[in-house]
Amino acid sequence: MDNSVAWLIAGFLFVIVELMTGTFYLLVLGVACFAGGGLAYAGSPVTAQALVAAVVALVGVMTVRRCKKTMEPKRMQGLDFGQPAAFDCWVDAGAGQARVKYRDSLWDAQVIGQIAGEHGEILYVNSIDGNSLKVSKTRPA
Repeated sequence: MDNSVAWLIAGFLFVIVELMTGTFYLLVLGVACFAGGGLAYAGSPVTAQALVAAVVALVGVMTVRRCKKTMEPKRMQGLDFGQPAAFDCWVDAGAGQARVKYRDSLWDAQVIGQIAGEHGEILYVNSIDGNSLKVSKTRPA
């Protein structure tokens, strides 16, 4: 079998499998095989075919990675992000663990930064970790 036919078969196999997966990486490998097949058809040595296929594959994979990174959706903030909670009492002041009143019930909270620790002091929710809030004195942006 001629090298160009082998490259073309490999390229078509990569493209067919890519149609089933949808990752674009196998499509890049298929295009690299087609480039190697084109050089084989032109009569280039096997090392040149492999080198061109490797370069096309490397550039293609880097391009796909860059495109996927820019298209990645940003993670949404929770609905509780930035909402006020009232300080109730310290559970362990040294570790920054407190109880806060939020949504008309008491929650465990991890205090980020320094606070006065007065009953009723307004803190703001930065995130929720399980059934515990992470709160701070400054409202997150």
